[in-house]
Amino acid sequence: MSAPTVYDVAERSGVSIATVSRVYRTPESVRAQTRERVLEAARELGYVPSGNARGLASRTTGVLGLCFPDYADPDAEADAEADSDADDAVMLYSDQIIRGMERAARRHGYALLIAASLEGGPESLVAKVAGRVDGFAVLAQTVPTEDLEVISRRLPVVMLAGPREIDHLDHIVVANADGERELTRHLIEDHGLRRLVFVGGDTDSPDAEARFRGFQEACRDAGLPVPDEPALRTTMMKQAEGARAAEALLDRGGERPEAMLFANDQMAVGALRALARRGVRVPQEMAVTGFDGIPLGRIVQPSLTTVRQPIRRLGEQAVELLVQRLSDTGREPVSLTLPVSVVRRASCGCG
Repeated sequence: MSAPTVYDVAERSGVSIATVSRVYRTPESVRAQTRERVLEAARELGYVPSGNARGLASRTTGVLGLCFPDYADPDAEADAEADSDADDAVMLYSDQIIRGMERAARRHGYALLIAASLEGGPESLVAKVAGRVDGFAVLAQTVPTEDLEVISRRLPVVMLAGPREIDHLDHIVVANADGERELTRHLIEDHGLRRLVFVGGDTDSPDAEARFRGFQEACRDAGLPVPDEPALRTTMMKQAEGARAAEALLDRGGERPEAMLFANDQMAVGALRALARRGVRVPQEMAVTGFDGIPLGRIVQPSLTTVRQPIRRLGEQAVELLVQRLSDTGREPVSLTLPVSVVRRASCGCG
């Protein structure tokens, strides 16, 4: 069966070939209703635009792709601008995945094409990337499942983080619940803390939800009250939201918590700064922890206790699976869980 072409998409959606081309090249120039009709036709047909004539002829480009949400954090960028030596220290989650993928791709003779999915409809951006690469890695909650289904008919796809939404795709996740459970146990058993609160993300953030489950399990094992929901939820999980969460928890009244556990390091760093502004001593009056192990956690004051996940290895492993799939299309799909480790630093009273 031959691959669907731009002509097929144009015929199915009732528009010109030029309109189909504009949907993928300059989507803002096409009316939303028409754009959606073209994208729906492409999904139904399994059409993926090719980046160049060589790709059409040989289906090889020498390029691997990565698509992830826009994790930019203005506060982290300001840190880098204020200290030119801090560039590496403010590398965030996605930066380290990119570094891992680049290193492994180069080792296998591939280049890496990167796209951060921004607001305004990622479908056309994802299609552009998919049409220019031999294999594709995508972070959870970045690309609609139906679009991934279409892309995976033409290309090897690896899903990073989150649940395994499509059984026939390779999938890599880290031990989120295990890590948060061990971190919470450390606060309870080694520091004797009893009043703990967890600050999570949106309910559609699978990693944050898994970390909250680990927190619940540790509280249950210790005979502490087990909350049904995080004490607070944030949307973007960045420094500014962590600061606002810490302020809100301080202002709630009643007995203060003894520890604030954040679903990621970026929020925890923001909380440390908010607590310092309020005159709350960490860790003497409040322990603070994060999750991810981004380099910034080492240089903030006090240094951040966290769960380190192997972020660069996540990127490297994604490339390894893509390369394996390209050389063996009949290989059974795999789902890997990478281990994590608790890093004990000053913000919980260690170090």
